Amino acid sequence: MADRAKGGRGGAGGDAGGAGGDAGTARPDAGAPPRQRESAPRAVAARVLARVWGSDAFASAALDAELRRAPALDPRDVGLATELVYGVLRAQGALEARIAELAAKGRWTADPLVRAHVLMGAYSLCFLDRVPPFAAVSEAVDGAQAAGGPRVGAFANAVLRKVAAAVEAGGRPPLAGAVVASAPGWLRGALRRSLGRAAAEAFLSAGPVPPPTGLCLAPGEDRDAWLDALRAAAPSASFEAGRVSPRAIVARGAGDLRRLPGFGAAWIGQEEGAQALAFALGARPGERVLDACAGRGNKSWLLSRAVLPGGAVDAADLYPAKLSQLRAALSAPPASSEGAGAEGGDALAGAGGGGLARAAAFVRETYAVDWTVGAGDVPEGYDRVLVDAPCSGVGTLRRRPEIALRREADDLPRLADLQVAIARRAATRARDGGRLVFAVCSVLREECEAVAARLAAPAEDDLGVRLEPAPFDAEIARELAAGGDAFRLLPHVHGTDGYFAAMFVVRR
Repeated sequence: MADRAKGGRGGAGGDAGGAGGDAGTARPDAGAPPRQRESAPRAVAARVLARVWGSDAFASAALDAELRRAPALDPRDVGLATELVYGVLRAQGALEARIAELAAKGRWTADPLVRAHVLMGAYSLCFLDRVPPFAAVSEAVDGAQAAGGPRVGAFANAVLRKVAAAVEAGGRPPLAGAVVASAPGWLRGALRRSLGRAAAEAFLSAGPVPPPTGLCLAPGEDRDAWLDALRAAAPSASFEAGRVSPRAIVARGAGDLRRLPGFGAAWIGQEEGAQALAFALGARPGERVLDACAGRGNKSWLLSRAVLPGGAVDAADLYPAKLSQLRAALSAPPASSEGAGAEGGDALAGAGGGGLARAAAFVRETYAVDWTVGAGDVPEGYDRVLVDAPCSGVGTLRRRPEIALRREADDLPRLADLQVAIARRAATRARDGGRLVFAVCSVLREECEAVAARLAAPAEDDLGVRLEPAPFDAEIARELAAGGDAFRLLPHVHGTDGYFAAMFVVRR
């Protein structure tokens, strides 16, 4: 799981009043009442960006919250707001550099809402074919003036007219190049060392934006049947079979998943690559499994189905609040596979009943534990242990572009030490010969191969366990790892977020 990212970089201080330009630019909607303007897609996107920059919010969560407050937005406006949020965050560095070449002063960045409207205007001019230049300038001037007053509006008008003229003269720049150029230098270097130059650039510019939503079907559910049912329920959305997970459905434009048939009953929302990590553990019926960094429990849900009948899954996490959510979601005792509807019969049966997931996905015990200090009350003897460790979250950049603005090179050694400490302590809970999967939502060598090598090296602690690299024994992971003991998932190759996983046998 991604380690909580640091605060974003602040803008320059001062006011934007020193910039030249004509404050009297014609604005078709200048007479619109404030509430009407606030419900526009650019106003929604601006508030999201301001929260990302000003309060360390995650863009996806902030956007969801703002869209719920604007239910009157039609799907096209929702799509525009979404593209503006993700597009500005991904290309922010390049956009700000272009504006800096044209503006006399950089004080416009002091107010997050002004900054958002100016950058959205520049993004529209540079990268959105469907937005006429005059409309992009007019909308940005309206937003900037509403946020910062007439002098700020004059600045936005002047600088965006210059951007529009430059684009008209030289053509639109490639978005992929702007995204790559906007990544911090340390991140570009780390990705090149980890993936190679071409793959690093492909990773940074990978789409689609925003990324799709993953659905994970319960065992026994017919994916083709559910594809038909979901397409019928939401004909304006796109539903396709996943490429990596055999139970994944990839959704685009589906809106709130809770409104779709089968949610919480036949399937849950889970990114496809995260599903592959859980499958990589190779949990089997009758086994005892520990989800050592369980978070809110989506992987626990999947693992708990894999160990039936006769097995058990326990979940541990540093944060008690997450465990409380997990217990609330996965609190019912397990039913037999037949009673849960997981085997045979109509795959769509009970799609609206909400009982299948609860009845068949049971976490036996939860433990609040700081693995860097000790194992707490977590017992020994597990057959398999999954360590989805805290990390930089770089693998989720297309879903959380703000991470690039918050991480620093110095984070990597700290996180690597944390990952090693957690994995080694969690390994003490496995039986001799048990298996452990170390996983991160990162693709950086410092958090991937380098950590796996440290785990396999002779230990300097006195925990009494050794970790031996071993081939995966789950089919999906064997294919991804080409028979080896580690694999990467990459958005431009697999269509998932970026992950790394390595398999070990625990020796005591």
